Amino acid sequence: MEKLYLVIAEAALELVPEEIWSGRDVIKSAMRRGKKPSEILLDISLHYRSMRKLSEWYKRGRPDLIHTTLLVAGSSEIWRKGLVKTIIETRHGLLIIKEKTRIVRNYNRFISLIEQVFLKGSAPPQSSDPLIRLLKKDLLDYIENDIKPDTVFIFHERGERGDIKKIIEIIINSVRPVIIVGGFQRGDFSRRLLEAPYKKISISDEILDTWAVVCRVFSQLDISLFS
Repeated sequence: MEKLYLVIAEAALELVPEEIWSGRDVIKSAMRRGKKPSEILLDISLHYRSMRKLSEWYKRGRPDLIHTTLLVAGSSEIWRKGLVKTIIETRHGLLIIKEKTRIVRNYNRFISLIEQVFLKGSAPPQSSDPLIRLLKKDLLDYIENDIKPDTVFIFHERGERGDIKKIIEIIINSVRPVIIVGGFQRGDFSRRLLEAPYKKISISDEILDTWAVVCRVFSQLDISLFS
């Protein structure tokens, strides 16, 4: 395995969309931070009332979910050794995280960092080698033409039930494996992703949170590669 590509697809991570800039809860949270409504992340814990007007609102506004997932992944040995590249699909484009990047542990700092990336295009801004950059590209196109993987797994609760050790063995014996997890709290992947020619697998009889899936996979990878 040259590198593992972790894809957090359809992530509930975005700036507040224009159609709810005038919402009272949005204005209140923006004023509290001294920012414009267009400059802050959508957060269902703060903007629930306004968010109910948005399409698929139940899949949106969970930056905490993404932060927790990244912290779990970033705590693994495989991440620290630079063997993981992370791609987060958002409504603004793809967030590409540089290998071995230390994930900001403080949640408020994480929020400010992602806002900066969405507004400026990278962090640090205008860096020739940013830790996180925003790429205006379609996810499936990026997977097929930039990564050119030999193995792609979508972790899905209705996928084929698989043994985690056998799945990890396949990943390790691949050159550029891609694993895709959902970056949302409710609902399902879009039809476009579900109809992509990728194998859908399940590693539990129950529905797992995104970070729980990543924890199981990365823990087993660490054991298999470094024990």
